[in-house]
Amino acid sequence: MAAKGIFLIVFLMATVPWRAVAQNKDSQKDKTSSSKTDKKASNDQPLIQEVTEKFDDVNEKAEKLFRILPVPFYSYSSDAGNIFGLAKFNLFQPSADDRSKPSRLSELVTISSKGRINVFITNELLLRENRYMILSAFNYRRQPEYLQGIGNDVLDNTKEQVTIDRVRLTSTPLRRVHNNLYAGLSVDIAHYTVRADSAGYFREGLATGTRGGTDVGLGIAGALDSRDNRYNAHRGAYLLTTLVYYSRSLGSTYTFYRFELDARKYINPWYKHVIAVQATTAYAGGNPPFYNLSLLGGEERMRGYYKGALRDRALVDAQVEYRMPVWKIFGVVAWVGTGRVGKGYDDLALSGFHPSYGAGLRVRVDTRNNTNMRFDMGFAPHGIRGFYISFAEAF
Repeated sequence: MAAKGIFLIVFLMATVPWRAVAQNKDSQKDKTSSSKTDKKASNDQPLIQEVTEKFDDVNEKAEKLFRILPVPFYSYSSDAGNIFGLAKFNLFQPSADDRSKPSRLSELVTISSKGRINVFITNELLLRENRYMILSAFNYRRQPEYLQGIGNDVLDNTKEQVTIDRVRLTSTPLRRVHNNLYAGLSVDIAHYTVRADSAGYFREGLATGTRGGTDVGLGIAGALDSRDNRYNAHRGAYLLTTLVYYSRSLGSTYTFYRFELDARKYINPWYKHVIAVQATTAYAGGNPPFYNLSLLGGEERMRGYYKGALRDRALVDAQVEYRMPVWKIFGVVAWVGTGRVGKGYDDLALSGFHPSYGAGLRVRVDTRNNTNMRFDMGFAPHGIRGFYISFAEAF
């Protein structure tokens, strides 16, 4: 019996597929290891989900407050210094049954470390299923400016301090005439008080308008708007042009005219990335005062240069901006631009263009309308730079 038992044990050892047993053991080890990994991942997943949900909840509450309360505002430019204030931005429907794109109302009140005061209210109103579009703005501004003369090559000139008080109201009512094409009028009423604080080009009255004056202008306007979102476009195009005539017969101190053209194109190469392109031009003919010449710079175009760093009758500038999402409500942008001014279009040589470049952060503050708050830092040669906080995209 013992021999038979031993023989049976040997037979079983010889015939059992030990490789399969080994594989089964390895499989059990892998399952155990995988189970531990899955368990760890499953433990991490609720934590990530919890953080994400809390972030979304905080963001939703912040958006509700944003619709009610103004937010602190800060920017910086070489000429104005530090700028502090309060800003309010709202998108709304004029009536509940109107299928128009959202209208916009923006208010901004600022004061700078160099004595600038600025009150700015703008409105873009769309009515009756986008049939009517009204663009309006009111501005009171008191600001010491450091001007370097008129022309494209004055950045190295000695700066002169000029204080300009301005009250201005503009309105451009447009009516849709075909698909995305609009036509209408443009009205511009303003009063300027000018005080030259230092001896020089402006103090001696060598430029038109050094004593200030009143502007009363009336003209025509046209627009083409095929953007999918007026305040954060991903695709489509936008074009706005105005030709306004200022005459003594209308009550204007000086007789002149202004032509402006703003053209934009938006391309969505993939996902939510956007390539935005803008080109603008302006021309002031007749006898325009220096404060109504074509001005280069600002928080929307040629960022880095303060508005009016360069001024003359004719202006052309262009910029390309790349916009990309990062995570949730956050995104980033980067841009390059160039521009110049001249006595006329025949004076705009290619050799005289000035560069502008920069980058910025985007934070979505209105999920329903996909609208951002922007934080931009712009740079240019000669140590020129500017930091801007504003609502909606620069263009």
